[in-house]
Amino acid sequence: MDTVRIDKWLWAARFFKTRSLAAKAVSGGHVALNGHKIKPARNVQPGDLLVIRVGVLEFTVRILEVSEQRGAAMVARTLFEETEASLTKREQAQAERKAMNLQGNRSEHRPDKHERRKIRQFLKKE
Repeated sequence: MDTVRIDKWLWAARFFKTRSLAAKAVSGGHVALNGHKIKPARNVQPGDLLVIRVGVLEFTVRILEVSEQRGAAMVARTLFEETEASLTKREQAQAERKAMNLQGNRSEHRPDKHERRKIRQFLKKE
């Protein structure tokens, strides 16, 4: 097997939970192959460079092997290699998101019935 459909490969490499989600991401322009937007039926082969956006994360990976079957996570990691630039960019973005979350002072629990009543009473006074 030299080539495989991009949606099947993304599913087998565990970037997406289902093949239909992978196909929607490719159709929606969240995946670029060698710098070009593609369709889900496009074939990929070892050596291709993919840019994949999943939520707020962006991966730049080089395909090492192709597979049509989804296997264990350890096997899926052997299908691709993430570039160093992508890895550092992702870690930096993660650190920024973490710093933003630490700024707010979150409550340790949800308000119970008594606390909710006090909150409503306080808001009615204004």
